[in-house]
Parts: sequence; C-alpha cells; structure tokens
Amino acid sequence: MSALSLQQPVTDERSLAARLENWLGVAIEIPAAALVVGEVAVLLAGVVMRFIFNSPIPWADELASILFLWLANLGAVVALRRGTHMRTTVLVGYLSERGKAWAEALAIIAPCVMLLLLMHPMWEYAEDEMFVQTPALGWPNTVRAAAVAVGAALMIAICLLRISRQKLADLAGVLVVLAVVAGAMYLGAGWLQAIGNWNLVVFFGLVLGVSVLLGIPIAFCFGLATVAFMLTVTTSPLAVVAGRFDEGMSSLILLAVPLFILLGHLVEMTGMAKAMVDFLASLLGHVRGGLNYVLLGAMLLVSGISGAKTADMAAVAPVLLPEMKRRGNHEGELISLLAASGAMAETIPPSLVLITIGSVAGVSIAALFTGGIMPGIVLAVLLAILARWRSAEIMEGIQRAPGKVVLRTLIIALPALLLPILIRTAVVEGVATATEVSTIGIAYSVVAGLLVYRKFDWKRLYPMLVDTAALSGAILFIIGTATGMSWALTQSGFSHALAEAMTSVPGGKYGFLLVSIAAFIVLGSVLEGIPAMVLFAPLLFPVAKAIGVHEVHYAMVIILSMGVGLFAPPFGLGYYAACTIGRVHPDVAVKRIWPYLGALVVGLLIVAFVPWFSIGFL
Repeated sequence: MSALSLQQPVTDERSLAARLENWLGVAIEIPAAALVVGEVAVLLAGVVMRFIFNSPIPWADELASILFLWLANLGAVVALRRGTHMRTTVLVGYLSERGKAWAEALAIIAPCVMLLLLMHPMWEYAEDEMFVQTPALGWPNTVRAAAVAVGAALMIAICLLRISRQKLADLAGVLVVLAVVAGAMYLGAGWLQAIGNWNLVVFFGLVLGVSVLLGIPIAFCFGLATVAFMLTVTTSPLAVVAGRFDEGMSSLILLAVPLFILLGHLVEMTGMAKAMVDFLASLLGHVRGGLNYVLLGAMLLVSGISGAKTADMAAVAPVLLPEMKRRGNHEGELISLLAASGAMAETIPPSLVLITIGSVAGVSIAALFTGGIMPGIVLAVLLAILARWRSAEIMEGIQRAPGKVVLRTLIIALPALLLPILIRTAVVEGVATATEVSTIGIAYSVVAGLLVYRKFDWKRLYPMLVDTAALSGAILFIIGTATGMSWALTQSGFSHALAEAMTSVPGGKYGFLLVSIAAFIVLGSVLEGIPAMVLFAPLLFPVAKAIGVHEVHYAMVIILSMGVGLFAPPFGLGYYAACTIGRVHPDVAVKRIWPYLGALVVGLLIVAFVPWFSIGFL
C-alpha cells in the first residue's frame, strides 16, 4: 500500500468531520436565531401589555428567563464553532508554526476536557431541578436548567469534530502535557491541601494565567481552574459548579445584553449611525481637526445606543476614516484615536459593561446610567484637545457646510438622535428597565429603518440574529464560569483576606482607588473587561463601600481602568479589534497610541480623585 493511499482515509475522515460540523452548526444557529426573535417578542409584548393596555402578562418575565438561558448556552456553542469566544493570542502569535498548531490543538482539547468533567454533574443538577416548579408557568425547572447541560453536550460534539481534524502529533503532545499536569495535581493533592489558601496561587494564579496566555478561551480557563481546584483540594460536588454557571447566566438584568447587541446591528444596518455621523460632519467638518471631533462625538452618540464597543467602532469607522485619510491624517493616528475613543465610551450608557457590573455587584442600573455620562465626557474633552494638537489635516479647499446642508442633515439625523435620549431617559426616570427599553429601542429602529430611512436589508437579518446569539453566548458563558470561580474563591476565604489586604492599603480610599486602577488596567488587558468585572466586582465592591467609596464612583473608576487595558497593546484585544475594523496592521499604530492612552489615564485620574463627575447628578 502506497503512502498516498495511507493518507487518503484521513483526508476523507477530515472532510466528513468538516461536513458534520457544518450541519451541526446550521442546526444550532437556526434555533439560536429564533430564540433572539422570541426573546424580543416576549419582552416587547410584556412592555406593550403593561404600559399601553395596563394588563401585564404574569408569565412574560418567566418565559423570557427560560428562553434567555437557552439562548446563552446555544449562543456559546455558536461562538465556539465560530472561534469567537474571547481569548488572548498575542503570545501564541510569537510561536513557531508548530507551536501555533500545538496551541490551537490545546485551545480545542482543554475546553473539551472541562466540559467532559462537568457533563455528568450538569445533568445531575438539571435532574434535581425536576422537583422545582416555575411560579407562573408551573413548568418543572428542568426545562430551564437543562439548557446548561445541552449546551455543554453540543460544545463537546463540536470539540470532538474539531479534534478529529487535528494532526495526531499535536493531539498526542497536548494530551501528554494535560495528563502530566493532572497527575501532578493528583499526587500533590495532600501538599496542596496542607498549604491552605496558598493553593489559590497554584490554581487561580499559575493554572489560570498559563491557560490564558496559551490562548485557551478565557471562559474555559475560568472553568478549568475552578474544576481543578474543586477536584483537588475540596470535597464539594461538581454539581455545585453547574448550579453557579446557571446562576451566573440567569440574572434578569443580563437579558439586556443580547437585545442591545441586536440594537447595535440595527442602528448600523438602517443607516441611523451614518445619519448621526453625517450631521456631525456637516457641523464640524470644516474645522481643523474637525473630523477627529466628529469621530469622538459619534462614538459618544452611538455608544449610547448599541452598548457594544466593537459595534460602535464598526458603525463609525467606515463612514469617517476614508475621508480622514484623504485629508492627510496618518492611518496609525486614526486607529489610535479610534481605539482610545472605544475606551473613552465604556461608561456611556447603555454600555454592556454597566449592565454587567450592575448585575454582578448589585448596583442600580439607573444610577450607573446617570453616573456614566460625565466621566465619558471628561475623557472625550482630553482626547479632543490631544487630537487637535496632533492633527495633520490639510484644510485647503475644505469649506464650511452651508446652513441649508446642516439643517437638512439635522432633520435626517433627528430620528436617530432621539434614540439615545429615549433610552437614557426611560431608564433614568424609571419608566422602563434596561431590558424593557432595549426592546423599545429595537422596535423604534425597525420602524425608523422601514419608514424613515427606507433602508432595511432583510438578507442581513438572519446573519445579524446569529451574530447576536454568538456574541451574547460568549459574554454570558464567561459570566457563568466566572461566577463559579468567584464562588470557589469566596468559599476558600479569599474574599475576606482580599478585603483585609485592600483596606490596609496606605492612603485610605484614594490609595485603594490607585491600586484598583493599576489592577484593572492589567486585568482589562489580559482577561478583557467583562471577565475581569465578573470575577472581581463581587469581591471588591464591599471593600470599596467599607472604606467610603461610593459604589457608582467606584464602578466608573474600574470600568475606565479596564477600558484602558482593553485597548492597550500588546495584549488588549480592543486595540486589535480597532485595527481590524480600520484595516490597518497593528504595527502601524502601536507607536502612535501611547499619547492617547496617556490622555485616557489623566482623565481616569481626574475621575478617580473628583467623585463629583460620577455622582454629582445622582
């Protein structure tokens, strides 16, 4: 038998695995997209019946919660198949081709191992919920809880199909390493138990840190570290971890996450974002550095609608960057400003980070929406000053837009400009919750796209729904695994030790704020924003409150700190997202972004040391 014929069955097998994965992917994407539509329909019906007909639907929130957990878990499967789970790949990029192949194999096998370890406990947890009935619908709670186990089973199937397409040498190498690590933990269990809480350094420092840097998706890094800790040094059943996953993904506040992501897609597709940018350009385009101001203003406006920074940049950059380049600005300068504006807008409501931190830390969403505006404006002013100073625009031939043009673009943009005002006012005034107002925003955007802007591409609707499910699943799965990890840290007594250490920092509350700034810049860079928030917010907010830092003020400080880290090279994934959206190589902008990051840090310190910017309007 020749060498060629020996290889042929492997090629056929890989081809079959790829086809099976595609079929499975389609079979998962269709219900995931349908769940997004169902979520919007149920919540919008609840809002309409309550506010218009004064006849609330008693089971609306309960059904929405059930659909939401299924959406989160099926979305996590879609994200795994598409490779969109958050991960850090900067160090992997420096490896050899063989090293990269090994790291990719690890990024598939490690999640599979975690899910296989949790599969049986997840089914146990779902079965135990059979005896609990949902209050309004009277269904067994297993209907909801089974979403976690089904999602895990489907992710295992995707992983196994991917594994079957990897080279045998890469698989063998990864499995040997994982076996060695598992064996070392098994043999060293007695020693790890004997050293007390120092074992947390091994599991949540060494194991977690190495996993993140090797490119394993961050959500699975949290899960692996937690499972390893539970199996090695505790006697608690893993079903507890499955329960924490469910708990982390089930908060009603988090229902707003997929809805605002969908809203961001609609704002871009219907032309509402372009209308706002065109109005700002007509108003400021003739001023030196004017398009820089337009970019910053557009990010402030659009951020108030979509809530997702990648969606904000994707809506603004394609409209502005070509003209900014034509006027003589260096493309690296433009990407630096775009990335900095993404960090600047992190606190502008209804940011997903605000909603997330409100959920995990128990802070009022309305208060966060009110407190988030001024810190964003402070950073925007500093960036505008810097952008004007560094602007290289050639203004020859650029004239002020006639008043008629400004008025016309204002009239066109008015329906779009009203949307962020509607969203903020409804939440802050208590008319609607963050979740309810997102459904109102979606309905408003659909009507505006169909009747006002006459731009609604039906062909893009299904891909948008699938993208919404995938991004929502990636975010919510991180929240679930981080909730499990946070529970493990709390049970170990770490939270009490952390509180004692942080309260003893020299300088009182301002020393505490400086330490928090430094910590979240690093965490935002390595872990991304939402994972860092979910993991540490429940531990640090009680400390902040104990030493006299207002919870809204503290939220603004750590959100902005996280944003600086998220958009800072070499690890910040937000920076690479800005480069991808602007179609510029990261090396082109890396030398020019530091002054902008410096301006962000100065603004962050102003916000930290002047609490009025965060709480003055509460």
